[in-house]
Amino acid sequence: MTSISKHFESLRAANKCALIPFITAGDPDLENTAEALRLLDTSGADFIELGVPYSDPLADGAIIQAAATRALKQGTRLADVLSMAQSVTRSLKSQIILFTYYNPILNLGIEKFIKQVADAGIKGLVVPDLPLEEADDLINFADIYGVEMTLLVTPNSSPERIKKIALKSQGFIYLVSVTGVTGVRSHVQIRVKDVLKDIRNITSKPIGVGFGISTPEQAHQMREWGADAVIVGSAFVQRLGENTPYNGLRAIREFCTDLKAAI
Repeated sequence: MTSISKHFESLRAANKCALIPFITAGDPDLENTAEALRLLDTSGADFIELGVPYSDPLADGAIIQAAATRALKQGTRLADVLSMAQSVTRSLKSQIILFTYYNPILNLGIEKFIKQVADAGIKGLVVPDLPLEEADDLINFADIYGVEMTLLVTPNSSPERIKKIALKSQGFIYLVSVTGVTGVRSHVQIRVKDVLKDIRNITSKPIGVGFGISTPEQAHQMREWGADAVIVGSAFVQRLGENTPYNGLRAIREFCTDLKAAI
């Protein structure tokens, strides 16, 4: 399977904007998570962000926090998530990007964690609570094992900090569209348009915009503003969490198709 950065190159050459759905592993259970990955893969997703449930998810809003709580109550742990991922990644054309907090990585050991992620066929990693100043070890081991570490930029990031993040971020740059946590919102801040331009003036690396995007219209707006990828999380998690497993899977398949058509 090709790398995240190489796939972005292909998408850019074809003048296509990537769609990156996010789901929480283990909600409602890992069997349904595996099926959700397969459905998203055939319904327009270019990459899929897979969230590891965590007890104190500081970057996540109420919807994803609730999903993580449900998954943890089911007994879902990092090892289970990686085992499930390994069972499905070879059958997917979409690369999987693991979204996890830093504490589970430290508990396992950085190199051991990265090796297990790579062995599971996962191609990317996002760690929202990892400070730029402490990212070198994780990035270095990710390089060794062929995993691309993506760093986050916020609307309040200074030009100097954006330059430092752009230099180190791999795969793409993750632009957080709001100051705060994830969640469904009725509109996206106009400031995002300006930050996209600021980042584009600094680097040619792809830029994905996430946090708060929840409708096809908002996704389309992100493409119009120049995003290389649109990341949608809470709206997918909500559809899975508020329905029976069968109806939830059907709902995310239809939503994914609608989002892809919009961009």
